[in-house]
Amino acid sequence: MKEELENRWRDLGEFIRDQRHSDHLSLRKLSEMAGISNPYLSQIERGLRKPSAEILQQIARALEISSETLYIRAGILDERDGTDLVSEIRRTPELSEEQKKTLIRIYDSFRRENESSFGNGVEELADFQR
Repeated sequence: MKEELENRWRDLGEFIRDQRHSDHLSLRKLSEMAGISNPYLSQIERGLRKPSAEILQQIARALEISSETLYIRAGILDERDGTDLVSEIRRTPELSEEQKKTLIRIYDSFRRENESSFGNGVEELADFQR
C-alpha cells in the first residue's frame, strides 16, 4: 500500500515535469506562475511531497491543463470511464501547440464555469461526476 502511494506521487511528479518540459518552462518559471516555491515544486516533481488539491489546481492552471487530470493522477478523484479529452488533444499530431493550448483553455473555461455552478469544492466535483 505504502509503495503504491509512493509510486502514485512519483508518477504525478513525472507527469508535471513532462508537462512543464513540453511547455518549455523552467522549474523557477512554473513555480512563479503557480504561486508556489521553487523547492516545493521540485519536491513534488521528484515525488517527495504530497501536494494538496489547491496546490494541484494552481499547478494545473499554470500549465493550462485541467485540474481533474492532476486530481485523478493524485488519487483525489476516480478516473471516469472514457477518454481524457485533454490528453487526447495533446496527442493529436495534426494540431499545432498553439491550437492545442487554445482548445484546452476553452475546454477548461467551460468546465470551471460549470463547476462554479455546483460549488468550488473538490468533494462536490467528485460527487457530481459519479
